[in-house]
Amino acid sequence: MKIQTSYSNIWKVAYPIILGSVAQNIIALTDTAFLGHLSETALGAAAIATIFYFAVVMLGWGFGLGAQIVMARRYGEGNYKLVGKTFDHALYFLVTLAFLLFGFMEIQSPFILKEIVQSDAIFQASNDYISVRAWGILFACINLLFRAFYIGIAKTKIISWSTAFMAIINIFFDYVLIFGELGFPEMGIKGAALASVIAEACVLVFFIVYTLRKTPVKKYNLFHFPKIDQELYKRLLKVSFPMMIQNFLALSCWFVFFLLVEKMGERELAISNIIRSIYVLIMVPVWAFASAANTLVSQVIGEGNYKEVLPVIFKTVKLSFLCVLALVGVSLISPELVISIYTDEINLIAETKPVLYVIFGAALLFPVGITLFQGVSGTGNTFHAMLIEILVLACYLGGVYTLIEIFKLSISGVWISEYFYAGFLALGSWLYLRFANWKDSKI
Repeated sequence: MKIQTSYSNIWKVAYPIILGSVAQNIIALTDTAFLGHLSETALGAAAIATIFYFAVVMLGWGFGLGAQIVMARRYGEGNYKLVGKTFDHALYFLVTLAFLLFGFMEIQSPFILKEIVQSDAIFQASNDYISVRAWGILFACINLLFRAFYIGIAKTKIISWSTAFMAIINIFFDYVLIFGELGFPEMGIKGAALASVIAEACVLVFFIVYTLRKTPVKKYNLFHFPKIDQELYKRLLKVSFPMMIQNFLALSCWFVFFLLVEKMGERELAISNIIRSIYVLIMVPVWAFASAANTLVSQVIGEGNYKEVLPVIFKTVKLSFLCVLALVGVSLISPELVISIYTDEINLIAETKPVLYVIFGAALLFPVGITLFQGVSGTGNTFHAMLIEILVLACYLGGVYTLIEIFKLSISGVWISEYFYAGFLALGSWLYLRFANWKDSKI
């Protein structure tokens, strides 16, 4: 079966991921909006706690992405049985990893947060959130694997359905648990964390039921739970381990960014959490198209069709850029209305608006940087992708530190650092795809 790399097929793979990501970000938007109306402290703490949680979960996310690349390569080769075997082996790993990460978060997060968070109120609220949110890490890791499987075989509609289901559950439990409505206890920021755990557990059940009823399990040899194949694990870890480190470092650097902002003050942290939520929502099509590029690159290489790699990446860049441009254009019509979703405080809206203009420009660079970078990962050269990421993150953190500690810029000036990250990522990835020998990668 020849893999199609036309604009329409790229869109066919990407749009369900976009819908799923929209629903996923509705969850983040809802959490931020509800907590913004609860208190400014809760709003700032949610930023610290959420990024800390996802920095840890990124280890599982990275392994899932590596499994996605391997499954997509086997799918492109027509080796469907090995797709399921890869899934089962990845499941063994992720369940074990999830229990280790849960133990780490429950035992170590209070000590880590106490050392690095300056405000006592922010520390207490962040710790309250993490103490509950950590219980969902097993569900989150297995859900990541199901997403990797369906994206790897380019059957992505289930991603949008599952995430919409998750959003509905999360919004309902956010409302009743944060504020204590409909007879539920009033839990505040702990309620937001518990709502996310419940939603993740429900989505895992959804994935399992859908897969058993709608997916040709025998075709892919899913859920056969074979004996451990050491050679397969070596291939999986060769691809996945650099992505685990890379994704962990990327989120950790953003965590450091928010810690530096927290030292500027609770108001600056609250502004940055609002911006983070809006920014992530604008970035939805970027990550969706990047996932499509990653999968299609791996699939066409599996077919031996190397000449299609760069064309499919640049086609994806164009589609991603147009989608982001449309979102930025709509947001520019009434930025105050966008910000008012999160807060009704006039001064906070006014102080957030200049930062919003800063990230609009940065958002237009990310379709190029992220898509090219995911193209590098899709070739299977994840170690080289990790090196690119580390170099870019070093430049990024250096820029953040300089803007905050040396130039002592306002919060809108600090967010200029996003231009550093997007620009260096695009340049490094393009140079690699243009001049490096990536065609000999075996996974």
